[in-house]
Amino acid sequence: MGKTIIQQARGHGSLTYRVRRKAFSYQIGYPKQGISGEGEVLKLIHSGGHSSPLAKIKLGNEVFYNPSAQGLYEGQKILVDNDPEAKTGSILKLKDIPTKSQVFNIESRSGDGGRFIRTAGGSAMVTKKDFGSVTILMPSKQEKTFNDECRATIGVIAGSGRKDKPVLKAGKMFYIKRTKSKLWPRTSAVKVNAIDHPFGSGRGKNLAHGGLGKIPKRNAPPGANVGSIRARRTGVKKGGGK
Repeated sequence: MGKTIIQQARGHGSLTYRVRRKAFSYQIGYPKQGISGEGEVLKLIHSGGHSSPLAKIKLGNEVFYNPSAQGLYEGQKILVDNDPEAKTGSILKLKDIPTKSQVFNIESRSGDGGRFIRTAGGSAMVTKKDFGSVTILMPSKQEKTFNDECRATIGVIAGSGRKDKPVLKAGKMFYIKRTKSKLWPRTSAVKVNAIDHPFGSGRGKNLAHGGLGKIPKRNAPPGANVGSIRARRTGVKKGGGK
């Protein structure tokens, strides 16, 4: 008799795999476009769903949350869209940020509240400005171009030392992942039983020559939709090609 495999169980949303809403109660973002002035850091908050501490900032009547810059403290004044000196913690449009400045929480599109560089200890560097666009050197050492109207925060995200202390016990890592609603430990598909996964038991591991097969059907249900999804081909090309 069949059994619900883990992908289907997670998709069903039982109590075992349900996301902890409390961990994601803080939404990172910037104030609405057109709102500028001097804001105040009300509080630095520990959020289980984020790797860095969050800064609760009040600007006028609006309160928003942003990853805390390294060196930021409660009661500090920061400027939004209006900082001629470009100090740490200020939120500015990319066209107003000097080159070689370190930035984080960069907007992908103007007004979306920030999508790039939001991990503890992360930062990018403004390298070049053109008409209507700004080039930024990402932590991956690749350059990416943004619209110069997109906003970013100046500085480096706090919490860079979170990986300095090793995780000595598997149980501790389990609870770290559980806080962020991530399933851990992850088991290789061929290591589980055949009833638990289409690749289970290790039979038919030679996927290129029949057996289990690596390409699922286009309309395969959740749990069977595994492997190379809609792959055009698999294996090595004949003639020694790579």
